[in-house]
Amino acid sequence: MELSARNLGALGIPVPAYDRSQISVGIVHFGVGGFHRAHQAMYIDRLLRDGLARDWGICGVGVLPGDRRMRDVLRAQDDLYTLVLEHPDGTREPRVIGSIVDFHYAPDDPEAVIELLAAPTTRIVSLTITEGGYHPPLSDVYPLVTEALNRRRERDLPSPTIVSCDNIVENGSVARHTFTSYAEQLNPELAQWMREHAKFPNSMVDRITPATTPDAIERLHTEFGVRDAWPVVAEPFAMWVLQDDFADGRPPLDKAGVQLVDDVAPYEAMKLRLLNAGHQGLCYFGYLAGYRLVHEAAHDPLIAEFLRRYLESEAMPTLKPVPGLTEFKDGLLPRFGNAYVRDTVARLCADSSERITKWLLPVVTDNLRRGGQVRLSAAIVASWARYAEGVDEEGRPIEVVDRLADTLVPLARAQRDDPAAFLANRAVFGDLVDQPRFLEPYLWALDSLHRHGARATLRALVGACG
Repeated sequence: MELSARNLGALGIPVPAYDRSQISVGIVHFGVGGFHRAHQAMYIDRLLRDGLARDWGICGVGVLPGDRRMRDVLRAQDDLYTLVLEHPDGTREPRVIGSIVDFHYAPDDPEAVIELLAAPTTRIVSLTITEGGYHPPLSDVYPLVTEALNRRRERDLPSPTIVSCDNIVENGSVARHTFTSYAEQLNPELAQWMREHAKFPNSMVDRITPATTPDAIERLHTEFGVRDAWPVVAEPFAMWVLQDDFADGRPPLDKAGVQLVDDVAPYEAMKLRLLNAGHQGLCYFGYLAGYRLVHEAAHDPLIAEFLRRYLESEAMPTLKPVPGLTEFKDGLLPRFGNAYVRDTVARLCADSSERITKWLLPVVTDNLRRGGQVRLSAAIVASWARYAEGVDEEGRPIEVVDRLADTLVPLARAQRDDPAAFLANRAVFGDLVDQPRFLEPYLWALDSLHRHGARATLRALVGACG
């Protein structure tokens, strides 16, 4: 059965019971990929199923060439898609999500997108544009949003709230700086209006969502009889902590399970330093040891014990206590080990220069300042340096996916003769190369990786911490 509005009643899985024709757009979202559809759109769908938030439907917007396919798929499926939760016991839980009610590919009609953003009914503009989307060269999101805000200013309309859902430290503050700096170059009066009226709440988002594979599409058809050209697969766990600071109202997100707080920072640190940095602790060692799927690496006793030691002895001491902190930490290895999510190690290894510097290095900085341990963190950085050489332990090529790959790979390959070459990249690592407490265990781990390989290095690290 093809997924479409006319076929909803004939599908054998849960579908929207609400009248989607009565849902109006209140949220415009840039970056309609797997994570948005597994996360924010899922939360809005929960509200709609409970008869709430009918003014808060989502219109997706794509700006990249790859977004053309999302436009075509959603158009063919009446903006519907299937979210499949993969439980650790092998149970699959599919549900059709209906909270996205429209989609625009901006290059088709930029003016229509600007007017949608400028409309008073659009009260939230949200973003998943990846960590790199906040650095030059800036994407087409910025001119579209900036022009729309200028029209609102000229029309004496309220500003929308701009909600970053990207995995970066103080994402709202980063978005505020980037958007207002961009506006300042074009129109200082607009930039001042934005400072006075626009809101950019910080948020912490969490749900492991691997890329959709052909196998996932076929399983949905084989097991449940649903033909969906682009379903989303995710783990059951989901978390969204959001600063309650909105310019023009918000949906009752707390009734969908979102935690609305005054200060997101301790929750953000919890997630980035435990889950995201934990992923970094797994992925490079795991790849070098021959693993290609995350759950396989997580079930390796050496890798699992290494991660436990990192979480307990280096990450946790740097965190402020928040409700659920211990439970969050204890749940990570079972989440990583969910064999049915089938997340790839390569996905975790990508864009490391953006990620590891924001997720792991703050743990290092805090521990160096407070006299804490950094041996395991140094080994994680060394495993990245070894991975960035672009060749695995069997001599097979590694595709290093990173915006700084042209710089990082030659530095990594130079470290066979100059062991500190990679770490001496001050644009990435600051002064870590000058910190003996970090440099010594880093050089030891890198030498061990070169001489003995990933598994022997892990064995020595775990034994040394015993």
